Amino acid sequence: MGEIITVTSGKGGVGKSTATANIATALAMLGKRVVAIDFDIGLRNLDMILGLENRIVYDAIEVMEGRCKLSQALIQDKHQKSLYFLPASQTRDKTVLREDKVEALLNDLKNDFEFVLIDSPAGIEGGFEHAIYLADTALIVTTPEVSAVRDADRVIGIIDAKSKRAKEGGEVVKKLIINRIKPEMVRKGQMMSAEDVLQILAIDLIGLVVDDEMVVVATNTGEVVVKNPKSQSGEAYRRIARRVIGETVPFLDLQNQKGFGAMIKGLFK
Repeated sequence: MGEIITVTSGKGGVGKSTATANIATALAMLGKRVVAIDFDIGLRNLDMILGLENRIVYDAIEVMEGRCKLSQALIQDKHQKSLYFLPASQTRDKTVLREDKVEALLNDLKNDFEFVLIDSPAGIEGGFEHAIYLADTALIVTTPEVSAVRDADRVIGIIDAKSKRAKEGGEVVKKLIINRIKPEMVRKGQMMSAEDVLQILAIDLIGLVVDDEMVVVATNTGEVVVKNPKSQSGEAYRRIARRVIGETVPFLDLQNQKGFGAMIKGLFK
């Protein structure tokens, strides 16, 4: 059975869909069989980040309503053959989601894929509860800004309350991705540091991603930055994927930007 990983955030605009696309692609690059699902009904954009928007015929809602087979709606990535994508509907709203149908869909996918990555709606808006309901792991994406961290803290506090695991006496594994870090601003005291964010949110860190203009270029060209060997954010997502599969990997050195090998001093000793 595969692992369900929900990628979520406390607010929109922090890079959640970009993280989903890049981690899914990176896992496929590691030879894993992966499916990425867009659960942001009515506002989908994961298809554009993956460069698959022109290949959509059916969507997840049509699968759950029995109007097509799952195999008809799944889209295979153009380059990573072990990566598949299940799009959200643009013409429906989040109220059409039903817990029993979501569970049936995700259980079907768990039987066929090693990793099921769900791009959750931001915050606790409609669709969030369904995206988190069957999660084994939740990756919470935030930027190092006070408002984003505050909203992330709120989401962390309600994830277990909305999950099936919690109802059965368990707990969803929660990991943090800090996105769009600007090291120079951190050094000048103009941006929260990773230490600051971790002290507030008090969950394990799985990724540090620098602010990188290559992400914008990649999105606009329908490519994911994780495929770019020259991108620091791409390297960060490759490392996140390796941590997802259980490897111990050092974090990027954001203090001096002298390459990828060093760990952030003091933070991860």
